[in-house]
Amino acid sequence: MSRRITPTLPPWLAHALRAQRGPVPWSAVTRGALSAGPLLLVAVQAGLTSLGVVAAIAAMLAGINDRPGSRRHSVKRIGVPALGGAAGLVTGTYAGQETGPVVLTVVLTVVGLVAGGMSAVGPVASAAGTQVLVGAAIGAGMPLPEPGGERALAFLAGAGWLLVLRLVLPTPGSLAGDFRFDGERTAVAGVYEAVAELLDAVGGPDAVRRRAALTAALDHAQDALAGPRLRKYASSSAERRLHAQYAAALPLAEAATALAWAEQPVAERASEGPRRLAAAVRGNTHTGPLPAPARSAPALRALDDALLHAAEVFDQGGGGDLHTRPRSARDRLRAVLGSAGREYGLRVALCFGAGSAVAQALHRSQWYGQHDHWYWLPATAVFLVKPDLGPLASRVLNRAAGTVLGALLFAGLAALLPHPEGLIALVALSGALIPVATRHFAAQTAVVTVLVLALVMVGGEPQASVGRIGETLLACAIVLVVGHLPMPGQRGGGVRARLAAADRAAYAYLTHVLDEAGAPRIGTSGTPSGHRATRWTLRREAYRTLAEARSAISLAAHELPALARHTEGADEVADLLERLVDTTTACAVHLDDTGRIGPRHEERLTAVLAELAGRGTRVGLRPHRTALAG
Repeated sequence: MSRRITPTLPPWLAHALRAQRGPVPWSAVTRGALSAGPLLLVAVQAGLTSLGVVAAIAAMLAGINDRPGSRRHSVKRIGVPALGGAAGLVTGTYAGQETGPVVLTVVLTVVGLVAGGMSAVGPVASAAGTQVLVGAAIGAGMPLPEPGGERALAFLAGAGWLLVLRLVLPTPGSLAGDFRFDGERTAVAGVYEAVAELLDAVGGPDAVRRRAALTAALDHAQDALAGPRLRKYASSSAERRLHAQYAAALPLAEAATALAWAEQPVAERASEGPRRLAAAVRGNTHTGPLPAPARSAPALRALDDALLHAAEVFDQGGGGDLHTRPRSARDRLRAVLGSAGREYGLRVALCFGAGSAVAQALHRSQWYGQHDHWYWLPATAVFLVKPDLGPLASRVLNRAAGTVLGALLFAGLAALLPHPEGLIALVALSGALIPVATRHFAAQTAVVTVLVLALVMVGGEPQASVGRIGETLLACAIVLVVGHLPMPGQRGGGVRARLAAADRAAYAYLTHVLDEAGAPRIGTSGTPSGHRATRWTLRREAYRTLAEARSAISLAAHELPALARHTEGADEVADLLERLVDTTTACAVHLDDTGRIGPRHEERLTAVLAELAGRGTRVGLRPHRTALAG
């Protein structure tokens, strides 16, 4: 009997074909339909078509950043990139008007270097850097009659309109209590559900994945609750209650992680309590009686104590620490000037500068025919060079396929639809599709291509599908070449920087726990404190930085072999760091119960530290001096 052999796709191709799954975000779809299209319609009716095009582009970019989460966090996630886009638009406009092609290319290259470096700070900074560059390309390469200041105001108005929709329109489930905090409520409930799922998976093969899902849920809830605010502390009772409920989940998460580390299955009723707590958060109700697990082990006793504490918190609802350590300006500057910021900044500068130079050369040689706009090529290069959108080969394949599909689709629709009414309706439809299309880069590219081509045509330009396909393919070639060029320093700087941050956070957490136990210090990081809140803050930071490192390693592993080989072995070090943090958590729980670290915990700590000392140096991690005392 012959066995059928299933062919295995190479990692870079498998990633290009992979799409995210999940329910349709109908609230975001509604906001998308009410953003770019209506803005353009009002502008056309008012005789301000060119400004309406700018506002609609800003609304489209804001729609890409309109992700699930709290209203408070959406102010930062949408507003900060919009400010960056407006600044880039002003810079590009005046540089394009006051300088020649050579000086303009130099200016845009410098802007690319700065925006690329700042993208290493974090996701919001990365989105802001992207909009700085897109705004600069549009300002320099899209001739408009209005001055730069008016364009910037139109851009901010477009993004601000979508942000207003995000803050005002209700979302599903928002009727349970104060609708302003429905995103926070959903995020906190997700933490309790993740704890329950981890308890169900204890002792089984799915425990590692469930523990990672718990980290993701905690990160999401922390971000949702820690958004920008006018006052330092939560000002309403509903918000204070959510903060307290989030804080009450941290000891539950700690106990569940310790049980998963012990690899001994627990009774099914152990997960009933966290699930009832999750339902209470979602419905904004009281918990009622909670089933208590057996108290036969330190981690089970910790779980029981955490449930009792949560029951008290849910009834009283005072307030709670989010256990975050805000990043200082010095930390952000260190990220910009670090290996990841330097490597990414150089690649963005080369791609954006080369794209701008080629686009201007083609524009002056009449490649565009009657078209005055040359922003598409450098703007395309901006999205292609972003590593947080996927591996390089995947980005290039999906961008090319999506542009071809979108351009051909628009060419057919433009020939059938009435102008400008049909095109404005097409803009509104595309805006509604963006939240769904973000699940796959090719689909997102196709929708954005249709939307932008419709906008430009409403603005008075002729149909340009063929030219956009050619420019996209040129941008793909530029980014592929620059992406494989040798750079100063070591390749894989982004992965190594995140892995080093995870290493520092893990050792800070371990040092703190050992100091609590009276053991000698490990390494030089960490601030000893007997307060559990400090420990939970360090644990959150350790797991968050580890998750960020995991994400960067996964993307690097799906690059073409010529690039993927530079980060070989990083996943093994991440596994060891994860074992170290899990073991430290188990030590902390055992320490709370017995006042000492158990022999089994000490043995596993010694083993993982020894292995880390050997493997960490291969990926550039600094060695730590280790010492354990019984």
